[in-house]
Amino acid sequence: MTLESLQTRAEQILVSAGILPVITVDSVEQGQRIADALLEGGLTALELTLRTPAALATLEALKKALPDIVIGAGTVLDEAQIRQSVDAGADFLVTPGTPPALAEALARAPIPAVPGGATPTEFMSLLARGFRCCKLFPASAVGGLAMLKGLAGPLGQLKLCPTGGISESNAAEFLAQPNVLCIGGSWMVPKDWLAAGDWARVRESAARAAAIVAAARG
Repeated sequence: MTLESLQTRAEQILVSAGILPVITVDSVEQGQRIADALLEGGLTALELTLRTPAALATLEALKKALPDIVIGAGTVLDEAQIRQSVDAGADFLVTPGTPPALAEALARAPIPAVPGGATPTEFMSLLARGFRCCKLFPASAVGGLAMLKGLAGPLGQLKLCPTGGISESNAAEFLAQPNVLCIGGSWMVPKDWLAAGDWARVRESAARAAAIVAAARG
């Protein structure tokens, strides 16, 4: 597939998700319980960060057990992690930032990528390389809604998934921005709920997030 067609697929994935839960897992079993709770709440896609030793095994297990869930491998930092994520069955790739070598590797990847950036210069470089669907990270730290509105004029073709510092209380405001395809967040999977195994609260929070998406999509 061409990079253009993969970017079209990335856009479809993000729009369909609306809100992308960002999860970090300590074990495959924990990952399965989180995914079950998110799905039961109505969220059908997630970003699984590669920050723990259990991440790739969890990704592979989830794709086998729950083939309908869409999983992005997050915190992808290099070409080796791209290959590992593809081999584990990831549906798409997400990076926190995108230096030139990583951008080139993502452009060669066989699955869609959502490269991260935080400045107009970074996004201009990604657009020039063929990426129009990107992650704004860390969104709140670099200006949040004001940053999104500022980027919309000069970079009208850029479509974003802001992540970082977004919560249930302001999710709808972010989704209302014309250049936002999706938002990422971890408010529905806080560490204390996961540590306590409080899957009911995860499910309820996911259901509220799904309702925010439904209202935003109108």
